[in-house]
Amino acid sequence: MRSLHMSTSAPAKAPTPEQPGSGAANGALDRYFRISERGSTLPREIRGGFATFFAMAYIIVLNPIILGSAKDVYGNQLDNGQLVTATALTAAFTTLLMGVIGNVPIALAAGLGVNSVVALQLAPRMSWPDAMGMVVLAGFVVMLLVATGLRERVMNAVPYGLRKAIAIGIGLFIMLIGLVDSGFVSRIPDAAQTTVPLQLGADGHLNGWPVLVFVLGALLTLALIVRKVPGAILISIVVMTVVAVAINAVADVPSWGLTSPEWPGNPVATPDFGLIGQVSLFGGFSKVGVLTGVLFVFTVLLSCFFDAMGTIMGVSDEAKLTDGEGQMPGINKVLFIDGVAVAAGGASSASATTAFVESTAGVGEGARTGFANVVTGGLFAVALFLTPVATMVPSQAATPALLAVGFLILANGIREIDWADHTIAIPAFVTMVMMPFTYSITNGIGMGFLTFVALRLAAGRGKEVPAALYVVAAVFAFYYLMPALGLT
Repeated sequence: MRSLHMSTSAPAKAPTPEQPGSGAANGALDRYFRISERGSTLPREIRGGFATFFAMAYIIVLNPIILGSAKDVYGNQLDNGQLVTATALTAAFTTLLMGVIGNVPIALAAGLGVNSVVALQLAPRMSWPDAMGMVVLAGFVVMLLVATGLRERVMNAVPYGLRKAIAIGIGLFIMLIGLVDSGFVSRIPDAAQTTVPLQLGADGHLNGWPVLVFVLGALLTLALIVRKVPGAILISIVVMTVVAVAINAVADVPSWGLTSPEWPGNPVATPDFGLIGQVSLFGGFSKVGVLTGVLFVFTVLLSCFFDAMGTIMGVSDEAKLTDGEGQMPGINKVLFIDGVAVAAGGASSASATTAFVESTAGVGEGARTGFANVVTGGLFAVALFLTPVATMVPSQAATPALLAVGFLILANGIREIDWADHTIAIPAFVTMVMMPFTYSITNGIGMGFLTFVALRLAAGRGKEVPAALYVVAAVFAFYYLMPALGLT
């Protein structure tokens, strides 16, 4: 998939006319990062690093809200402050790693979409350490696929239209999560005996200050995107948090969701590393069984796999790091670091970490090397000490970002599906709608793959289906038949 983090900044612009390699960029720093060689300068790299950070810093707020709102099978919830620390720490570490070793201006952080998989599919079936262990295993699989040269082959086995459909389905899914977590829509209790599963607000109407904050935040976010304002999502979160704090100070607010938006007495605090290393690699398999566990790992793997691949190639192409054939020299090193990032995200309980397409904001400022990542990673490290500020943000001020991200994913992918070929269009449609309608990314992927194989066989085009997809479809078919066979 292209990415779960579509850029809200203006299109990349040509670097300002500075002399490459001027000033402090000369010397060891310039040689190591190849700053002059790539036609950049140290000031451009620094500006690019700042631009990328401010374009993606919203994840420090959103990731804890998504993970912190879920409970594991034992009813445990992750601490919001610890999640802020885990999110910022992993983003800092993996972004620096990609910059220093991969030498590309591609920043990384916890991925939207895969954190929903962890929160809504894995955790309800096992403990949090078990769920994060499966994320770590997915990272190991990514590294293994890169080391054996199979990553690109596996990606090529899935038709392009289905890859886009997976991304769009996740976009629709996280849009629904945003609507639910904000309180804009809610589930109608079974006692109501109605066929309508969702309703506006808590009682069929939009009532209360918190919902107003969400509505205003959604309008502000989308307006900033229309205006192509750099950092639109982060600006909206900051503005609406200030509005929420003001409302909370003067009005009677019965509920703000996860947090009460009161300005902290001290915005700086020591990071809480309590979640780091809380992982059980294989404990989840004893809870859900081997087949279901493998499918869960596979779902996390797919959620990261195409997201990172598309983002890395897209950003590197925009940064002019690709050759005449559209290939990026040294991409396997970059892809391997991406696998390390997935595993690191699980090990820190931040969920899988992946490449952010918001890196194009930095590229637009002239970033061409990994030094921009050093700047971005350093800013994430500073954010470790601002946990009180991040945890004060109410969900109603942050969840409009999920609507914006979902729209951008849809807009960037829907036109690239071949709607004239029904053997692709119908499976793509099934994939997209089943994710939000079943509240499961796994179901969307599984039903999409099964539909694709069935329709290609029905059309007499079975030879066009890669062998790997037959295997995956068979596994999903067995997974869905397990209850009927008495195997669950």
